[in-house]
Amino acid sequence: MIQLLHTPEGVRDIYGEESRVKELLRASITDCLHRYGFQDIQTPSFEFFDIFNKERGTVPSKDMYKFFDRDGNTLVLRPDMTPSIARCAAKYFRDETRPLRLCYCGNTYINNNSYQGRLKETTQIGAELFADASVLADADLIALTADCLQAAGLTEFQIEIGNADFFKGLVEETNLTLEEQEELRVLIKNKNIFGVHDLLSKTAVPEELRELFAKLPELFGSIETLRAVKSQTRNPRALQALERLERLDSLLHAYGCENYVSFDLGMLSKYNYYTGIIFRAITYGTGEAVASGGRYNRLAGQFGFDAPAIGMSITLDYLMIALERQNRLPEAEAPVTYVAYTPETMEEAAQKAAELRKNGVSAALFERTQTGRNE
Repeated sequence: MIQLLHTPEGVRDIYGEESRVKELLRASITDCLHRYGFQDIQTPSFEFFDIFNKERGTVPSKDMYKFFDRDGNTLVLRPDMTPSIARCAAKYFRDETRPLRLCYCGNTYINNNSYQGRLKETTQIGAELFADASVLADADLIALTADCLQAAGLTEFQIEIGNADFFKGLVEETNLTLEEQEELRVLIKNKNIFGVHDLLSKTAVPEELRELFAKLPELFGSIETLRAVKSQTRNPRALQALERLERLDSLLHAYGCENYVSFDLGMLSKYNYYTGIIFRAITYGTGEAVASGGRYNRLAGQFGFDAPAIGMSITLDYLMIALERQNRLPEAEAPVTYVAYTPETMEEAAQKAAELRKNGVSAALFERTQTGRNE
């Protein structure tokens, strides 16, 4: 008896109607990306480890799938699309004089802890805009995210927007070590107010600044929430971050997507390469963000392309889970006309099937036996 082989934990087979729905969603989102002027690009599924090393600020090394080529070079299955696109842009488009708009669809691979219950292989579809540092570019990518989610059939979602520079500006006012800064970032990201108090109580951070750090997990909502924070800091970088968010809010009203957005000063990304606006789209039916993105003005420069950039990415797998639980998955029927044949009628059946296919009808052949069953 042949033993059935199963997939490793964290990956799965996709087939039949689910596969058709996924392709339908990909096509709808890709059409939206093209309408915003983005051009397709494909990068390899595996690259040199240095593309995703610690200095890039991407996924931790322990979460990557690593292997070696025959020359001893360390390779990884890409855990994140953005560094790959930045590397590619630096190689082929560094002399481009206009803003560069690239879009993609591909799988990423992260070796999550098995107890987290997350997929280790997911399909991401997104866009990267290079050489445009304007706040209008920020608004354009957020509006694009909203339009893509609506094109996929999602109607109830919220895009939470923060600014990585606000936190980084406040940290400049402290003498925290890199390890303490990272611990503080994680505590705020997880909205652990008690942990923030406990950590900062052991440092020389001024009391007023301690209180502001502790408030960050609660500073979310409308733009008015952000305006109330302006009087609580004099840090130029933090104030510029707040002003950028205010200007962004005005532009998002011009796009007509203000009902889909809110602001969160306590939102911090797991990717350290973000330098400004960051955002994520959440909805009910899944515990994971269905989309995320942000500005990374220094990442491309590490590959020799000194250009500001901002990007967005939708995780199709989590989007499909949310749509299914909200009963909003698109119809993806694939009717097939079956053409039966016997050994004596093979030629006629082949001609009939060819005729149907030329007319746009899906046709499949099967042999009719004397018992009426397909052997």
